[in-house]
Amino acid sequence: MNLEQLIRLAGVGQLGILVASALVPFQLDWKNALSSLPRLHRQMYWTYGGYVVLAILFNGLTCIIAPAELASGGLLARMVCGYIAVFWGVRVVLQAVFDAKPFLKTWWLKAGYYLLTVLFAAFTILFAYAAAHQN
Repeated sequence: MNLEQLIRLAGVGQLGILVASALVPFQLDWKNALSSLPRLHRQMYWTYGGYVVLAILFNGLTCIIAPAELASGGLLARMVCGYIAVFWGVRVVLQAVFDAKPFLKTWWLKAGYYLLTVLFAAFTILFAYAAAHQN
């Protein structure tokens, strides 16, 4: 596979991550868990979550719609790929910091958690490579 195809595939993968993201509020029982917080804190929590979802959506769609441009090695392409690499790189680091074990109660939640970790790392490596790639 060439870089353009890998970027397009990564776009599909990023959109797939949104499926897992949609399950988080239910799996972590946000309604009850956040109910003791002041209203502003709950609103901020949902707002931050919304920004993350929009960033993933934008990154995924950009990779699907414009993979050739992202693989071109131009300055803007390298900057966008660098941003995406940092975005997923931070998420990989957070994976090591967050204590998700109490919530991984079934085999499919554990498998999903490890699959997401692999995807986060793969996106980081791919987009770091694309950011360093020049024509």
